[in-house]
This record gives sequence, C-alpha cells and structure tokens, in this order.
Amino acid sequence: MEYRRFGRTDWKVSEIGYGMWGLAGWTGSDIEEVNASLDLAVELGCNFFDTAWGYAEGKSEQILGELIKRNPDKKLYAATKIPPKNRTWPSRAEFSLDEVFPTDYIVEYTEKSLANLGVETIDLMQFHVWEDHWAGRDEWKEAIQKLTQEGKVKAWGISVNRWEPDNSLETIKTGLIDAVQVIYNIFDQNPEDHLFPLCKKHDVGIIARVPFDEGTLTGTFTKETTFPENDWRSTYFVPENLNSSVEHADALKPLIPDGMTMPEMALRFILANDNVATTIPGMRKLPHVKANTAASDGKTLSKDLLDKLKQHRWDREPTEWSQ
Repeated sequence: MEYRRFGRTDWKVSEIGYGMWGLAGWTGSDIEEVNASLDLAVELGCNFFDTAWGYAEGKSEQILGELIKRNPDKKLYAATKIPPKNRTWPSRAEFSLDEVFPTDYIVEYTEKSLANLGVETIDLMQFHVWEDHWAGRDEWKEAIQKLTQEGKVKAWGISVNRWEPDNSLETIKTGLIDAVQVIYNIFDQNPEDHLFPLCKKHDVGIIARVPFDEGTLTGTFTKETTFPENDWRSTYFVPENLNSSVEHADALKPLIPDGMTMPEMALRFILANDNVATTIPGMRKLPHVKANTAASDGKTLSKDLLDKLKQHRWDREPTEWSQ
C-alpha cells in the first residue's frame, strides 16, 4: 500500500481508503463478510475509513468503532459525516443553513458520532451535503471551531453534492475546511478544472469518492441490469441513466490493458492524479478488498492511456434522479 499526505493535516493516509456506504442502502451486505473485509483491508495497509451517521443511522459508525477497537496498535483514521437535518440528499440551492445544519444540530450529531465510534476525538468530521452560499454564515464556523477547541474533532470537511464540484469554492477560501470529498473518476473529471487547483493552493486534502461511478465502471452492467426495489440504485439507474452509463462504459472496454480489469484501470486513473489523497471504493467482499488494494503499488498507467481516458470525460448536470 502506498500512502499520501492528507493536506495540511499532514496525515499519511492509504491512497486506497475504505468507503463504508455499502453497509446501508445496498442489497447483499452480510455483517460477517463486512467485518472480514474490513480486517483484511487493515491487514493490507488501509488506514482511512469513510463512514457517516446516515449509513444505517449510525450502524456503519459502530462497525468502524469496533474495527478501531480490534486494532489498538494501529492508527486508523475515522472520517464520518453529519447528516442534513432535513434528511434530503443531495442538498438544493434553495435550502438554508438553518434547516440543514443549525448550530445545536452540528454539536448534537458530533456527539452521536463520537458515541457510535467509541472515540474521544473524530479525525475528520464532514458535512454530508453542502451549498456554497452558506460559506459566509458565521454559525457553522463558530460551531466547528468550538468543537475543535474542545478536542472533539481534529479536522473538518465537506462532501460535495454529485456533479457540483464548484459548489464548494468559496467555502474552501474560508480556510476552515481541511478536506473535500468529491466524485472523481474517469467520467467525472470536472473537479480538475477549479476544485483541485484551489485545494492545492489552500493545502486541502481531497477524497475521491464513487471511483466506479456507482458500479458502471466495473464494466459489468448491461442495459438489462435491474436492482431490487429496496436497493437505492433502483431509483438512481433509471433507464435514462442506465442506458447512457452502459454505453459510456462499453466505449472504454477496448482501452483496458491486457491483464487488467476495468475497476483496476478506474482506480489507477484516479491515483494518477497527485491532487488526490485517497479514493474510497466500497468493499463489502474479500475479493474486492484484495483487488482494490492491489491497485496501490506505485505503478501508473501509461501517458498514452491516460490521454485516451481523458477523452472519456462525461460532464453531467444534477437531475431528479442524481441522488
């Protein structure tokens, strides 16, 4: 496993982190397999784990807390998120800070996460949604500064809404944000335009989420793929999205190098960007852990392949189904 500096926190985090959303909202999760996968990830050098209270109302945080307890001799970085008070993902421009992240609510959910994780201090607390027009409000700034001074949180971040990387720039300029979590993959390259340069200027750590485009970049979907009704992907991969996603993924297949899978190529594309501190694929099964962590070996894709992958940028706009 290779490690990278996480912005001004100066943490050395594994460039393949662990996304823990798969514990909630997805079908096929088995807790014993999840715990075995988490243990294997630690064994293979993963030290950055991203969860949220919103993943099964704290259950994912509790599972991470147990993992931390099982590894008292290792530094495992716990990153979690405060859910929006109005329980609406993603946020919308017309939402006010008062209805999404009022001061007392920020404190309340920091305390909930501390209890679920079983730690005295949260390494990285993130706002699970964000609107950049909140940047000028003092309430959230005072809340996070107070919680930091009390030793309850070491660093703060924002998780940027899907396909809206620029909906964060003014907030970064406040100097109070240590990390940004953003969708970045072969298709979603637009964070490179403005977000990454600004994060570099302010020494903000970048977490690249959704490395496989919610599964599209595994190359296993077809236009006939369906999901159970209780799986959130059943409402995300509506025909409009599924059909175009499959077409974009199929266009990549001729570019996959011999001996490489599409998921590996997808991860190596992300790791080729030095601005990214870590990427957080979901890994619920042991083979996924082995395959994904193996992509962190210091080897890079050829410049020719990277140039070709750059041409597969797919700029998308938020819609009613882009949760």
